[in-house]
Amino acid sequence: MHADQATIRRILTESGDTWAVVGLSSNEERAAYGVAEVLQRYGKRIVPIHPKAETVHGEQGYATLADVPFPVDVVDVFVNSTLAGPVADEAVTAGAKAVWFQLDVVDEGAYERTRAAGLDMVMNRCPAIEIPRLS
Repeated sequence: MHADQATIRRILTESGDTWAVVGLSSNEERAAYGVAEVLQRYGKRIVPIHPKAETVHGEQGYATLADVPFPVDVVDVFVNSTLAGPVADEAVTAGAKAVWFQLDVVDEGAYERTRAAGLDMVMNRCPAIEIPRLS
């Protein structure tokens, strides 16, 4: 199971409030844009990660996770499943506490590697759906 409630709750309440959102750009039509907005509403600091390095929701963007000059707690992944594994590996290298693969983002190998490295991980779920359920 890639999304037990205890892990979801731990990531959303205990893993920290700095969330790198990989795939987040200023395109309001993309799911990442709305999800990042919800995370902010719940007190999370979002860090946009996108090749364009755009400022989104008032937060400075970075082209890659490695470019972020401060620690991130959770890496929320909005990229295609074929690109998600390397992002999870970067999250481990960056010292994140958790990785969250969005709905329809699935990579079993990345899940196993990330868990083996000691990080919490959720796959194929959306934090904007899960976070309101906590209260």
